[in-house]
Amino acid sequence: MSAIPVAADVLNPDLEVMALPDVAERLGLPVTRVHQLLRDGQLLAVRREGVLYVPACFLGEEGVVKGLPGTITVLRDSGYSPDEILRWLFEEDETLPGSPIEALRGDRGREVKRRAQALAF
Repeated sequence: MSAIPVAADVLNPDLEVMALPDVAERLGLPVTRVHQLLRDGQLLAVRREGVLYVPACFLGEEGVVKGLPGTITVLRDSGYSPDEILRWLFEEDETLPGSPIEALRGDRGREVKRRAQALAF
């Protein structure tokens, strides 16, 4: 079994995060399946005080925010580290407006993915 990839805690300390058991409960999955989502790059986690957390905004009403896994994959395939991916997702962008994760949550995923793909070149 491979280790769960963990990003450095580059998030704003005020950002709401959820421990993995809470993520599992919210998604209606066993915690081992959440571990697999992290290994597969469908979600990203940070470690705070020895505990793994996922940003709460990565989850919507129906599960993982639509477009997030694909965006993570595009950025990872472009050579971005998990830390860099998190920074990019939460970085304010006046042209969106807001951050890429806010745009994904606001159903502007196509534009976010386009921008992620453009970073590869």
